[in-house]
Amino acid sequence: MRPSRPGVLVLLVVAFAVVTWGLLQKVYSDLPTVPWTAIPTVLLLALGEAYSGWMTRARIERRPGTKPVEPLAVARLAALAQATAYVGAALAGVFAGFVVHVLQLLDQDTPRRDFFLAGGSLVACVILICAALYLEHCCKVPRKPGDDVRA
Repeated sequence: MRPSRPGVLVLLVVAFAVVTWGLLQKVYSDLPTVPWTAIPTVLLLALGEAYSGWMTRARIERRPGTKPVEPLAVARLAALAQATAYVGAALAGVFAGFVVHVLQLLDQDTPRRDFFLAGGSLVACVILICAALYLEHCCKVPRKPGDDVRA
């Protein structure tokens, strides 16, 4: 499995932001307001991924007080981290599209509320992406000093 590439994640954010912004030009007035529950939910997911990364790294390095980790469990965590990074990038793009769309409508109450909620959700998604990339990094097997480095 190849590690997540930041360029692909940025491309996903931009693509989803453009598509969301384009859709909102036509249907924004028919949509309900952005839910506030996305922010704490995504932040809890990010916290869980970051903690999993920290514990996985400790178990891979066999720090005192930890049990060795099963290789299959590490592979599953790496797959989860990569999937979370891509989904987080897509959601960040959706919320970025909301933010860009409502920028011109900040003089109204509902769009102003949507701006702050979508902006907070965007920040939470960026934190989730960082936590997923951290978990993915923690799932790597550390190199030994005598190992050859592939080019």
